[in-house]
Amino acid sequence: MACKSEDVLKSLVEEARKVANEGKVANYIPALQKENPEHLSCAIVYPNGNCVSAGDIKRRFTLQSISKIINLALVLMDYGPEHVFHRVGMEPTGDPFNSIIKLETSSKAKPLNPMINAGALAVTSMMKGSNAEDKVEYILDFVRKLTNEPNIDYCEEVAISEFTTSFLNRSLCFYMKGDGVIHGNVEEIMEVYTKHCAIRLNCLQLARMGAVFAMDGINPLTNERVMPKEVARICKTFMVTCGMYNASGEFAIKIGIPAKSGVSGGIMGSVPGRMGIGIFGPPLNEVGNSHTGLKLLELLQDKYDLSMF
Repeated sequence: MACKSEDVLKSLVEEARKVANEGKVANYIPALQKENPEHLSCAIVYPNGNCVSAGDIKRRFTLQSISKIINLALVLMDYGPEHVFHRVGMEPTGDPFNSIIKLETSSKAKPLNPMINAGALAVTSMMKGSNAEDKVEYILDFVRKLTNEPNIDYCEEVAISEFTTSFLNRSLCFYMKGDGVIHGNVEEIMEVYTKHCAIRLNCLQLARMGAVFAMDGINPLTNERVMPKEVARICKTFMVTCGMYNASGEFAIKIGIPAKSGVSGGIMGSVPGRMGIGIFGPPLNEVGNSHTGLKLLELLQDKYDLSMF
């Protein structure tokens, strides 16, 4: 079944909003503190391109860690799995997404997976382009193809806020550079990383991206293949095993769909063959996932049996 009634979706959004005060808006990135914790919106895009939505779906927010799955798709298309996974692992972790511990204890500082910060920084270091500006534009162009929206950009305020406070991420880069996992200028890698995390879009555009992965790489709005089926498969697998930080196992049991979250409060879901989901709810739980967004997905799962398991 699919959620075809906007009235039903609106009622579920209102129900999920009731738990907003149980989460906290991200404050370690100063620019993200300004969000209203009561905000909650959702869009669902189907294989035929139709959409149902609730809340202010035009309100823009930054991708943050959701951009990690986009970058992974790009480097997989450019270099292939063998090259990428020589430098980044495929295993989930129970540690926080910004942890440095596993770099110290794993072989040659190889990050466990591309969804933690260390792995995403390693992926970013592989991005094609002669300089930071070229690389960011390359990523933006791909996001524009995924969303069928030519005006997608990044938020300079958030990018600067992240760039000037990303001391731990710089440490991760230097640690990996010391073992030859990444190459190139660390400050350039950080510039590209913070700008792709600051790419901004709305719930409808996020749902469109989720629908591309759900449809094995085909954009349902244009019927254009924007990524190979195998790349979409790999990305969805990482979304299941690592996409919700170190709560991915619990999420797989409770919701059971490929999904990726970001600390801005965004969640991109991809129900294989059925729909793409875009959610924005700024208050986070203790591991960094949208608290209201998770509640909404639980309600959707209970009503429409979204789980792929």
